[in-house]
Amino acid sequence: MAGSDPVTDASSAPDTVKILIAGGFGVGKTTMVGSVSEIAPLRTEEPLTTAGLGIDDLDGIEEKRATTVALDFGRISISRELVLYLFGTPGQQRFWFMWNDLALGALGAVVLVDVRRPESSFAAIDFFERREIPFVVGVNGFHGKHPYPAEDIRDALAVPEHVRVLLCDARDRESCRDVLIALIDQLIASAVQA
Repeated sequence: MAGSDPVTDASSAPDTVKILIAGGFGVGKTTMVGSVSEIAPLRTEEPLTTAGLGIDDLDGIEEKRATTVALDFGRISISRELVLYLFGTPGQQRFWFMWNDLALGALGAVVLVDVRRPESSFAAIDFFERREIPFVVGVNGFHGKHPYPAEDIRDALAVPEHVRVLLCDARDRESCRDVLIALIDQLIASAVQA
């Protein structure tokens, strides 16, 4: 349309898809958002302090020095017509109250799992199952290691067959991209079946 303002012309605005990156404390959510985002990600990380002693469970992640206190945000432009907005959730139980607000409008989620502490992801899996928000499981290989095959992880987490379980590395852009593609493929397949 001649003379239209691209900033206010709704027909030129891309479709946006909101995706959550969730999981337990210290599973790699901030790292994943940062590795795949095309923009400098918004991070709300703060240093761990003695105030969190006895509250934040650092078993298996003793080297962790900072934590997300609100959310992480990143963006991926799939095309001029489609943009993914990535929202990383905080992992500590004391910040779970924010998950309901972050989930509003989300089409799907990635639940990151740390195989050293799979129980830290049970709450995220339960959250998305109860709300019927489609999700995939990304098994983050810390230090580049994946000691268990994806099907063993599926069995340990009791994840249904229709949910994809993928081995990944939250530090690697292509690996994270593949997890997001699997989620988008799952969302498209669900929409076609509906």
